Amino acid sequence: MQDFDYQLRPRIVFGANSIGRLGKLAKELGASRVLLVSDPGVVAAGIYEKGKESLQSEGLAVVGYHDFAENPNTKHVDRGVAYARETQPDFIVGLGGGSSMDCAKGINFVYSCGGTMHDYWGVGKATKEMLPMIAVPTTSGTGSETQSFALISDSDTHVKMACGDPKAACRVAVLDPLLTVSQPAGVTALTGMDAITHALETFVCKKSTPISECYSLEAWQRLTSGFPGVLSEPDNIACRSEMQLGACFAGMAIEASMLGGAHALANPITAYLGTPHGQAVGMMMPHIVRFNSIAVGDRYARLMRMVDPLNPPSSDPSGALFALLQGLLRESGLCTSLRQLAGWPTSDHDEKTFILKMAELAAKQWTGAFNPRPLSVSDFVDLYLAAL
Repeated sequence: MQDFDYQLRPRIVFGANSIGRLGKLAKELGASRVLLVSDPGVVAAGIYEKGKESLQSEGLAVVGYHDFAENPNTKHVDRGVAYARETQPDFIVGLGGGSSMDCAKGINFVYSCGGTMHDYWGVGKATKEMLPMIAVPTTSGTGSETQSFALISDSDTHVKMACGDPKAACRVAVLDPLLTVSQPAGVTALTGMDAITHALETFVCKKSTPISECYSLEAWQRLTSGFPGVLSEPDNIACRSEMQLGACFAGMAIEASMLGGAHALANPITAYLGTPHGQAVGMMMPHIVRFNSIAVGDRYARLMRMVDPLNPPSSDPSGALFALLQGLLRESGLCTSLRQLAGWPTSDHDEKTFILKMAELAAKQWTGAFNPRPLSVSDFVDLYLAAL
């Protein structure tokens, strides 16, 4: 059994219209001037204004930062830090998807501790106490609201830097399923697949513990039952609630354990092609399932029994799980093969060269070290070839 040292955090507030409690929660934590970090899409959807109104209703001053995009990079963080130094907040709220929450955490690292984002690449590198923070997710994907990591891309190399420290953990996560209804269908699909891979990889990774398994299994149950519903009935609040809680539990599983090979495979696809993370990791997950099948014991069978208790797979649980994941990709309208991706090389020579380039980068990804079966560069090449 894996040794562990786990501290429960953050406080989780769940419920329809719970964004209305944001101002009171921030005030309880001593806020007076709040940096509210939301991407332009959240602003356009009117959700930023809801958060701002709740904060202002408690007499709190609010300054907003929106100058960033999907997969926030070091330049986005730098601009946010400059704005924070100009406006002098004493509290931060990340309101939006994973990009908003990651950008807010990235700003917090550099604003509170100095230096640059690169100084915090790794674990436990914060040098001072950081500003208290609340996260309010508007998607059901990353689970960033429950994690002490910020994922920030280097603006020059496009390499994703995982910057983690217990000081970066949010004090409160506010889960309001009504906020997820307005997201476009494509975002629902991408974030849902991302969350499902989190539940799956955390359950089988080398760092899995009895604590993380509880979260992984609860996340898997809620996500696999809620995902088809949010695809077919976007206004179904019960399914939206399942997805938001499932993504949150999957985030808690990551915080208590780690991910695996699918995320190592996905990051180069996103870095080199600009493919959304949910698409990249969702596409590669079925193939890493087959690769891992000899190293996970009965764990894939346990997951499949949760999906269909009356008809569990008898002989090939990894094959059944592969088919389930591929089916969810198709149902989501996402690509199931690398050659379907925009920007993929068209000639055989270029394709082979590109795959080797991606495999070499995948082998350097931190998450791959926690895969239940060891991965080499040649293994990554084979996995990319399988996904062609």
